[in-house]
Amino acid sequence: MNTINYWLMKSEPAVYSITNLQQQGETIWDGIRNYQARNFLKQMQIGDLAFFYHSNTEPPGIFGLMRIVEIGIADPTQFDINSKYYDAKSTLESPRWQTVKVKFVEVFNHPLSLSTLKAKFNDDELLVVKKGNRLSVTPVIEPVASKILEMGR
Repeated sequence: MNTINYWLMKSEPAVYSITNLQQQGETIWDGIRNYQARNFLKQMQIGDLAFFYHSNTEPPGIFGLMRIVEIGIADPTQFDINSKYYDAKSTLESPRWQTVKVKFVEVFNHPLSLSTLKAKFNDDELLVVKKGNRLSVTPVIEPVASKILEMGR
């Protein structure tokens, strides 16, 4: 049986929130333009779980959970000349940016603010609490993920 991996994926709620995902059911996670974050997207497997993190809001934090339902998708925004995520060097034959499709799982009963996360985890346990970390997609180790699930529910 495959191991479920856990991830943390950030979105600004003014752009796309967990409520948007709840209403739509599923979506592709487009617009990632950082190579390290893209590489994490490439490591994801169908069935993995991801914490939905609202960034650039007050308070920032983990607001719910989603499941990875499709992998290896060429991010369509890289080909859209009208998109701020357009990449002139990317081609249909050799796309530079890949993403995944996520499906809504749940909104947490107890959203976990960044200050709560900083109080519970150190930056070796959870990258989002590390000073200067700006990555929008990061892995979460299983013991930390279990604790987050317990705290959020």
